[in-house]
Amino acid sequence: MVDENQEQDGGGVPLPDEQGFYGQYGGRYVPEMLVPALDELEAAYQHWKDEESFVSEVDDLLKNYSGRPTPLYFARNLSEHLAGAKIYLKQEGLGATGAHKINHCIGQAVLASRMKKKRIICETGAGQHGLATATVAARFGLPCTVYMGAEDVRRQATNVFWMRQLGATVEAVEDGTRTLKDAVNAALKDWTWNVGDTYYLLGSALGPHPYPMIVRDFQSVIGREVRAQIMEAEGRLPDVLVACVGGGSNALGLWNEFLDDEAIRLVGVEAGGRSLEPGEHACRFEGGRTGVIEGYKSYFLQNDDGQVQKTHSISAGLDYAGIGPQHAYLRDIGRVEFSPASDREVIEAFQLTAGKEGILAALESSHALAWVVKNAGSLPEDNIVVVNVSGRGDKDIFIVADAVGDEAWMKYCREYGAGRIQ
Repeated sequence: MVDENQEQDGGGVPLPDEQGFYGQYGGRYVPEMLVPALDELEAAYQHWKDEESFVSEVDDLLKNYSGRPTPLYFARNLSEHLAGAKIYLKQEGLGATGAHKINHCIGQAVLASRMKKKRIICETGAGQHGLATATVAARFGLPCTVYMGAEDVRRQATNVFWMRQLGATVEAVEDGTRTLKDAVNAALKDWTWNVGDTYYLLGSALGPHPYPMIVRDFQSVIGREVRAQIMEAEGRLPDVLVACVGGGSNALGLWNEFLDDEAIRLVGVEAGGRSLEPGEHACRFEGGRTGVIEGYKSYFLQNDDGQVQKTHSISAGLDYAGIGPQHAYLRDIGRVEFSPASDREVIEAFQLTAGKEGILAALESSHALAWVVKNAGSLPEDNIVVVNVSGRGDKDIFIVADAVGDEAWMKYCREYGAGRIQ
């Protein structure tokens, strides 16, 4: 495992510090009854993370259950089309369950088993974390409840179906905006009442300490593989690393291995939505401000009264109003640059990647690809860009079909749903 004490901010301070802060961000802001549960989780993680049998079990499942390492693919056609830098795609979508989420789910499931927990709960937006959690819960023989905003249940019906086939109970949350933030609130309420026997398998590098650290560390396998793979392919490190950023797990998974390589440019791409007007996007650094919500301090999209704003993204996994605390810190110190990608740019990048490389990227990942489409041509030809394709696009078939106006497919869906599903 990655020891968080090895990561520095340039001034010798470990990240996070003992209170779980990354600079001014992070920490724990939770009801008193959750403090013992978080203390128990932190103690268990610190005890087990470097223990030989624990590491061996996690590594074995990553290799033989999930299929790691995932490929690092040179996108020759896309590179030639954009006429700029060489583009490599880290294909996390080729792992089990079709996204990077399986990485931290495997790690946390093994941790839950060491802690003798009898039940797993989680929250999910795009459904990939819920699917991965339901998968590992089935593997470990544990009952699983997945909280998902009702709007996301509608948008991600295929993932909901598969979660249920895996034995999970999917609770559609009707509160608030009926999206990811409301699912997080529902999961936290459940955990508050069931801390004794329940493991809350949080789905991104956010929430109260120690979750941002735990998720980051389990996801860092991505960057470790990229370092070895690009050295084998090119004999040197990349110039730019690009990832989409919702909560931030796939991005930190890619970047964590390279934070001390200051010559490498790190780019995070947020959901630019329909526009940058309030309620039309999910760019925390475009109108967001510092706040304390859902157990941690970071940037959040808020109104003048401090209430969470409505967000929008074409991708269900990027419409969260907050961002992980380490991202906020890395942005403040200038180590990571953040950029928006609009819904239109995302669909165009999705189609271009499909047409040029035969790769159907998730709409979340297509935000990162949109940055590459806009910027690769202006980069020197000897530059190397690695994009974390954090998931595949199977789950987005209904959204993409609607966005591109594929009436034949939508007609089939309406007729099939009305005529055959009882």
